[in-house]
Amino acid sequence: MSAYCWFDYATVILTGASSGIGKDLAIRLVKEHGCNVIGIARNVERLEGVKNELGALGHKFSYYSMDVSNKEGWENLKSELTEKGIKADILINNAGVLPKFDSFLHYTTEEIEKAMKINFYSAVYSMEVMMPYIMESERAGIINIASSAALCSLAGTSVYSASKAALKSFTDSIREEVRGKCYIGLFCPGFTKTSILREQGEVASGAQKVMDFISTDCDKMVDMIIKGMWQKKSNRVLGADAKMMCEGNKIAGAKFNFICSQVMRLSGVSLFKSIFED
Repeated sequence: MSAYCWFDYATVILTGASSGIGKDLAIRLVKEHGCNVIGIARNVERLEGVKNELGALGHKFSYYSMDVSNKEGWENLKSELTEKGIKADILINNAGVLPKFDSFLHYTTEEIEKAMKINFYSAVYSMEVMMPYIMESERAGIINIASSAALCSLAGTSVYSASKAALKSFTDSIREEVRGKCYIGLFCPGFTKTSILREQGEVASGAQKVMDFISTDCDKMVDMIIKGMWQKKSNRVLGADAKMMCEGNKIAGAKFNFICSQVMRLSGVSLFKSIFED
């Protein structure tokens, strides 16, 4: 890569900044690109931990505790930044939640709404409120982190896949509406070694081994995200498992989904057991 990067020293608003991909991305943007990062999450203790981990560069990481699926929170954030004269260049919608692998008939209304609000509506609200503000910058950029589940929906992921597919479609449409005025990127990572599996409850050792085998290391995933940002990619599928799912779905469609379901059913992995139960 060239020594110059278009988002060097930019001011970045980043959701889901307290853990996983968001935390690593915040640290890398500060340390390697001199960015001022405004981290968004609900857990203040974890956000403060990110700031402390940056040490002498901690002043380049500020944070705002809020529920990203609450539109009023975004309006308050915009007002506060405007009052302080802070101009943001980039918005990265990274916050997400992975509901437990399960049959759709087992989900509660609350679980369905939570996934849709955090994975989809949070990006809708953030872009509705913040996009005009971001587009005042000469290097305006918005990056939405979706999932390989947006490209290939597996059994047990109906709600998660729907929320991420909605985010993908929304992002693709907005990109054309603001083409030439704002860079819009959509990244679809596969399984990543982060704490997002916390929604699955206690994961048996066998299931954990399967997940570890197919998952990409978090630092490697962040490498790919930053490279995609630097190259201003419109769409990127990240991770070997994500690429396999994407290509398999393109080539075989429903047959590929059926094969994946059979593998999950016959694997004996407890993580997938409830998907096929009555």
